[in-house]
Amino acid sequence: MGKVAVCAAAVCAAAVCAAAALVVRHRIRSAGRWAKAMAILQELEDKCGTSIGKLRQVADAMTVEMHAGLASEGGSKLKMIISYVDNLPTGDERGSFYALDLGGTNFRVLRVLLGGKDKRVVKQEFEEVSIPPDLMIGTSDALFDFIAEALKKFVDTEEEDFHLSHGRQRELGFTFSFPVKQTSIASGTLVKWTKGFSIEDAVGQDIVAELTKSLERVGLDMRVAALVNDTIGTLAGGRYDNPDVIAAVILGTGTNAAYVERAHAIPKWQGLLPKSGEMVINMEWGNFRSSHLPLTEYDQAMDVESLNPGEQIFEKIISGMYLGEILRRVLCRMADEAAFFGDTVPPKLKIPFILRTPHMSAMHHDTSSDLKVVGSKLKDILEISNTSLKTRKVIVELCEIISIRGARLAAAGILGILKKLGRDTVKEGEKQSSVIALDGGLYEHYSKFSNALESTLKDTSRLRIRSNGSSSRNGVINSLRSYGAMDQLCTGFCEQAFSYYRFFSSAVMFISARVTLFSYER
Repeated sequence: MGKVAVCAAAVCAAAVCAAAALVVRHRIRSAGRWAKAMAILQELEDKCGTSIGKLRQVADAMTVEMHAGLASEGGSKLKMIISYVDNLPTGDERGSFYALDLGGTNFRVLRVLLGGKDKRVVKQEFEEVSIPPDLMIGTSDALFDFIAEALKKFVDTEEEDFHLSHGRQRELGFTFSFPVKQTSIASGTLVKWTKGFSIEDAVGQDIVAELTKSLERVGLDMRVAALVNDTIGTLAGGRYDNPDVIAAVILGTGTNAAYVERAHAIPKWQGLLPKSGEMVINMEWGNFRSSHLPLTEYDQAMDVESLNPGEQIFEKIISGMYLGEILRRVLCRMADEAAFFGDTVPPKLKIPFILRTPHMSAMHHDTSSDLKVVGSKLKDILEISNTSLKTRKVIVELCEIISIRGARLAAAGILGILKKLGRDTVKEGEKQSSVIALDGGLYEHYSKFSNALESTLKDTSRLRIRSNGSSSRNGVINSLRSYGAMDQLCTGFCEQAFSYYRFFSSAVMFISARVTLFSYER
């Protein structure tokens, strides 16, 4: 009996030892995995570093590329497109106008009634329409016919307030937020698609002509009077409110910047200089690239697998379309190499672009003690359940690293524009206000991103930044008339205009979000 007891005790002891060994081994293994995850996190933080010195290098590189792009066509990754807009609104504009805003997966149609300085925007109506995914990769005719049909239905609902005088044709301002080589105020050829569009037969075509053919096919009597992109529209909107606005930046699904350049500083400009002495330049800054940009393996892999490898590098590290995807790629590596979510990589995590920037923003802004929002997003989007608090904290850290890099680089780009215009330093005795209009869903809704951008501008310049608040209007007008082929373009839409006015353009920029103005005071 005693021997049996001894044997049983020995067996139990062996089992306990084995179990203890398994526990220890598991802890060691878990510790090793966690150490690997932390190493990946630290590596990302190091490679995404944006010191003040680095940001100044990026700003200087932006300025150099701006000079090169203005000197000659193809001289820089920045296209520096001449917009043919050499005057911006004053707020005196009157009349009723239509606009079409195409710049992403939705397009918007707008009609607005302007009443001049006193009444401003008297009335405005709009509709937003989703573009079916198959039309984003189909044919030019299919896309523009779909848009023309929607525009016709919108015009058919026009009320008496918007009716034009007898014999007057409706004029349309066309905001087209893709790279275009502008050939006049109302024409331009598509350079390339971005933001997930890939319609090959439209590239190289006059985009206004494509839309006009569709308007004719649906029987809508309307003339496209002006072609601008959303960034120039934002610039016009900012100037409509504040005469000190000199540049505009869009930070949304994509990103771009436009600014007012001195006409004599544009070597590639052919012909007489405009009488205003200025010209609005569409930078297409999403295509900026420099050796000073802090790129990671995740950025490089995402670029290689994109629809436009080697292009839009700046956009791919600072804009809303890509920030969430960068986060997904980092998490995928952690799951694969550090078993961050368990022994297998969650299947949903392998799906490109499943984790969108709004999801990332929600997790980044989670202030609950247990990071409940992070947990729910992981469960709802990636089907990852039962994550620990320390796992969730790491995800918030990743959001911080990726978003702050983007915000600080965007600020460096703005500093580059200010440097180009000689407005980045304070000259003794000079009092001059330089206002930047910022718009876009990323900037508006991702507050940690926008806060980082603003603080970086303060850190990298010796200028005081004053927020002028926001403009909650939904419509602004950029309206131009021409006195002749070489005469100065001037603002104003007056029904009693002189007969020799040639109505040259109208571009209404629909702004659904606020436009925030930052003033750089000397």
